[in-house]
Amino acid sequence: MKLEDAKILIGDDSILARKQLKDIISALGGNNFLEASNGQEAINLYKENTPEIVFLDIVMPVKDGNSAISEIMQLNPDADIVVVSSVGTQMQLKQAIQLGAKDFVQKPLNSKQIESILKSRFEGR
Repeated sequence: MKLEDAKILIGDDSILARKQLKDIISALGGNNFLEASNGQEAINLYKENTPEIVFLDIVMPVKDGNSAISEIMQLNPDADIVVVSSVGTQMQLKQAIQLGAKDFVQKPLNSKQIESILKSRFEGR
């Protein structure tokens, strides 16, 4: 699948963080975004749309990222989840990986790291 055809879910309670990530992915060819401002919204959007890749913050209101990872992995054990967090303590990050997250990106975002993650998953990049 090409990045241009992929549905990309971004879950972060910061509008600015979502915009920064969208800008980086858009520059690489991604254009089909779903946005969630908390873990519960991310779960709901995942159920409705089954995106190809999910970028999730750990610290969010309503439901945190790790709760969302847990529920999404129950819906689809093959879900491709990338944790994007600045506060991710070692323990929370370790838990995210144990729950099924495939990758981790530290904030502030590094566009090369995002590009590397997307290249490893999509053709035409």
